[in-house]
Amino acid sequence: MKSEAITRIRKLSQLYAYTSIQMHENIARKAGLSGTDQKYLGFFLVKGAMTAGELMEVTGLTSGAVTGLIDRFEKKDLAKREFAKTDRRKVLVVPDTEKIMQLLAPLYKDYRSHSEQLIGSFAEEDLKIIEKFLEGSIAIMSETVNQFKDK
Repeated sequence: MKSEAITRIRKLSQLYAYTSIQMHENIARKAGLSGTDQKYLGFFLVKGAMTAGELMEVTGLTSGAVTGLIDRFEKKDLAKREFAKTDRRKVLVVPDTEKIMQLLAPLYKDYRSHSEQLIGSFAEEDLKIIEKFLEGSIAIMSETVNQFKDK
């Protein structure tokens, strides 16, 4: 019986991932971005300013692809290149967090509200189980990402 539950959860997890991709792709299009560019903006919201090398590391993109990504963000005034104050040889890509949030927050408003309502409908003990599952899933995915990174 446990194997049936595992199969159900794995299928739901896959469906969740696919539906998430569809949702983010549609929201990105509404914002005038590609789905991947929109997700890469999320790295800036979490990490703040990064060098092109750091952006390559978190995205897995080539240097040429990262240059194109930065160019697209600059063209939309969502990020800009700046010399580091401590080392002028170092160029940082600095996100305009306020503009990014102005662009994306309205598009996520309903989703965020409904998600919070859903999460709020669970008992505290259930939330701990969900949290444990998500943390474990993230760890497994991070391990898989690291396994396939070019070394």
